[in-house]
Amino acid sequence: MKNCTKVTIVVFMLFLSGRCCGQEEDSDVTPMEKAEVEALYSTIQGFVGNSWNGSDLYPDPCGWTPIQGVSCDSFNGLWYVTVLNIGPIHDNSLSCAEKLEFRQELFQLKHLKVLSFYNCFQSPNKVSISIPNGSWEKLAANLESLEFRSNPGLIGNIPSSFGALKNLQSLVLLENGLTGKIPQDIGNLVKLKRLVLSGNNFSGTIPDIFGGLRELLILDLSRNSLSGTLPLTFGSLISLLKLDVSHNYLEGKLLDEFCYLKNLTLMDLRNNRFSGGLVLSLQEMHSLEEMVLSNNPLGGDIRTLKWENLQNLVILELSNIELKGEIPECISELKKLRFLGLNDNNLTGNLSPKLEKLPSLNALYLSGNDLKGELKFSKGFFGKMGRRFGAWSNPKLCYPVGVMSTDYIPYGVKPCHQEEVHLLKSNAKNVLLNGDINQTSHFITSLGFSTCEATSGFLWTFMILGLLFNFYIVF
Repeated sequence: MKNCTKVTIVVFMLFLSGRCCGQEEDSDVTPMEKAEVEALYSTIQGFVGNSWNGSDLYPDPCGWTPIQGVSCDSFNGLWYVTVLNIGPIHDNSLSCAEKLEFRQELFQLKHLKVLSFYNCFQSPNKVSISIPNGSWEKLAANLESLEFRSNPGLIGNIPSSFGALKNLQSLVLLENGLTGKIPQDIGNLVKLKRLVLSGNNFSGTIPDIFGGLRELLILDLSRNSLSGTLPLTFGSLISLLKLDVSHNYLEGKLLDEFCYLKNLTLMDLRNNRFSGGLVLSLQEMHSLEEMVLSNNPLGGDIRTLKWENLQNLVILELSNIELKGEIPECISELKKLRFLGLNDNNLTGNLSPKLEKLPSLNALYLSGNDLKGELKFSKGFFGKMGRRFGAWSNPKLCYPVGVMSTDYIPYGVKPCHQEEVHLLKSNAKNVLLNGDINQTSHFITSLGFSTCEATSGFLWTFMILGLLFNFYIVF
């Protein structure tokens, strides 16, 4: 066994020696242009530091000494870099230096299809850097995906030159330190399928640039400081699957143009300033699986929509949007619904027991409304829901005493009052006595004494004797 190991090592060393000494390479090996190799080394060195020596560590980066995060394809008999991922995605990935730079050699990698930077620009207070504005057009012929994720030290604006990347299908600028407005030039990227600008510090209005982005599948502008109204050209996004503009300062009415988004499965508009009530276009979004409108001063009546039209709804989150009216029974027809949040509104009326029949429901929140009457859900329903049923802060709502086990009593809901038991039954004498006592109580109060004061002392004794005297005279 030891001899076999020695032979293997010797063969491998001879193989390395042959390559280093210029022996003829295998005919299957495809060479790289010298300019391509040098551009790759210089580009990586700009991000990971000058101490990184690519020619020594990776003499054949598209062959037998591949670089983690780098992929190549063959064009006309030569290797070219097509994928470049910078940042600690894997354990042995290229890690960025504290002081780094975009070098012009990046834009010489003309066959680049995918370029991403993850957790690379990390020093917003010490060394910050902006995305260069120029030269992106040099990558326009092939670049399909451009991503900057989790880079708090990456500041400045989105370069307007991104608009030249005519073949771009995915533009992701997620959780960076970027600021400024969303550039109009993004509207030129007609092949975009994913546009994610979430978790930055973008401000201003959302530009009305979406008329030509008919292939867009994902639009995420959440967690910024965007203001103003929704652009009407959102209605042109006929292929859209996901729309998320949550956690901004957007205002105005919801769009009537939402009715054109027939393929949308997720709509998240929470934590904004939308008003004007629920628009009828919402009930035309038949593919919708998640509708999240919480924490907006929308107002209006919950009965405005035909909820039964939205048969694919799984999550319906309408909490804290100033809704009024009674909860419509047609919500019980949403057989796929798993989460229903209606808490912190102005909802009134009785709660339909038909909601219990929703086969997939596992969370129901109704607290902070003005619902009334008796909860008529079964013990099994409360057992299944547990803490995922919330109905507190509904002063007129109660649960039936004696029917429900103490293990399933809904938190914060009071028991329903049983009929008062009267010790005095309805015979003539007792009715009269009860009436006289009530009248006497009013009489005492009219004399300037409270019933509590009259209860103690001689005055109360005197009044009781007077009542008894009158009683016997009558009978």
